[in-house]
Amino acid sequence: RGLARVFWTIEERASHLATFIDGYARFAKLPRPRPAEVAWGPLLAGLKDTLSFRVRQPLPSKPAWVDGTQVEQVLINLVKNAIESGSPEDEVTLAVMERGDGVAIEVRDRGSGLTDEVLRDALLPFYSTKAKGTGLGLTLCREIVDAHGGRLSIANREGGGAVVTVWLPNPP
Repeated sequence: RGLARVFWTIEERASHLATFIDGYARFAKLPRPRPAEVAWGPLLAGLKDTLSFRVRQPLPSKPAWVDGTQVEQVLINLVKNAIESGSPEDEVTLAVMERGDGVAIEVRDRGSGLTDEVLRDALLPFYSTKAKGTGLGLTLCREIVDAHGGRLSIANREGGGAVVTVWLPNPP
């Protein structure tokens, strides 16, 4: 019994370390974005195949000029965080709107919201509020958004929950 518990603990720690190292390697080796025209509908439809969230309509008719794979990774991370916030599934929403000389993507939830400490530190590497979190998900998102010339912000929502906003510029 005691030996089984020791082996289980070692296996759990090794698994967590492997996940952490994989995440860190992806973060450290982030390639430069290779922007191309990406239609919003198909990009979001691909996400809906694996994640449960609502897309607020209408979507911009003008396609994005982004590295589709990298932006898809950002959206996966943000939607997964929203789902894991404790939000009711039907309250996890993603909206894409033209804003200024770019596009804003908002991922909203009705989870427990964020403390001042989390709002301050959430984008720092290795900061996590999750027991098995690596603290690299939001950092990776910010790095991808920055590499596209954009901005990422996190805030609490009126009435509870959080909203993460990604702003990406239109092509030059």
